[in-house]
Amino acid sequence: MKKTILVTGGTGFIGSHTVVELINEGYEVVVLDNLYNSKEVVLDRIKTITGVRPKFYETDILDKEGLKKVFEENKIDAVIHYAGYKAVGESVEKPITYYQNNIAGSLNLYEVMSEYGCKTVVFSSSATVYGDPEKLPISEDFPLSTTNPYGTTKLFNERILEDIYVSDNDWSILLLRYFNPIGAHKSGLLGETPVGIPNNLVPYIAQVATGQREFLRVWGNDFDTVDGTGVRDYIHVVDLALGHIKAIEYALNNKGVEAVNLGTGNGYSVLQVREAFEKACGIPIPYQIFDRRAGDIASCYADTTKAKELLNWEAKYNIDDMCNDGWNFSKNNPRGIE
Repeated sequence: MKKTILVTGGTGFIGSHTVVELINEGYEVVVLDNLYNSKEVVLDRIKTITGVRPKFYETDILDKEGLKKVFEENKIDAVIHYAGYKAVGESVEKPITYYQNNIAGSLNLYEVMSEYGCKTVVFSSSATVYGDPEKLPISEDFPLSTTNPYGTTKLFNERILEDIYVSDNDWSILLLRYFNPIGAHKSGLLGETPVGIPNNLVPYIAQVATGQREFLRVWGNDFDTVDGTGVRDYIHVVDLALGHIKAIEYALNNKGVEAVNLGTGNGYSVLQVREAFEKACGIPIPYQIFDRRAGDIASCYADTTKAKELLNWEAKYNIDDMCNDGWNFSKNNPRGIE
């Protein structure tokens, strides 16, 4: 019998790609999203790709009665929990909003899951829980700290889930700490659609390529890196989605709590990503250097050993694949998914 997976935030960037891969693997999928940062038309695009339009609830995780309705009407076997605000800069400006939504909302979800006997969850965590690491690559046993409220909400969720398991060993919990997802679905139908000025590098580059922005802002060129610009571990969103499939398989068959990095293990600088995107689109991407932003670190990339050993997963796509697929989406959807 098919297992039914609830995906909170399932119409978002990573969520929508994960829904596609879950359907491809034969799971029944239920999507919950408040459409704060996405659109319901995403579900039609998922149907175009997979032939299946997943069951959808326009519900907020802060709405406990709305959550109960989802569990009342469906036999949910496991949850992939993406729903939450995700902009680092905005979290500094609106910490109460971020703590209320990302922590109180998650507590609602975990409480309702427990009430309905669903004790398997894959949580969308982040490399931000490592703060500014003392060395590289970053492995899961590094000390945890945060430099902004967004990262703190991820770390608090991890602690909450660890405590839930201590109180009830029947839970199966995967904490997936991922690095910098970019790229898009090969079809060009799904990709990242930022609201307003993009917070992330590649959507910003794409808006320069499509003529919506004049130049790329590069924050700092005096880091101790290959070219002075910040280095990050960029991972193709489809690789990331497939990592969640492996995580669900593991969680459905193993009790306990495991934290796992999802990255490529390779670091690329801002200018290297710009160069790769320029190659993909054939359009010059002018840039200007600005002062470093407070809190930015020089380099961040993952040790991916545990993902390979525990989940039998590793990233397949390289930076050229990521930029080619990202450009394919951007040129077909210059204003994002509408």
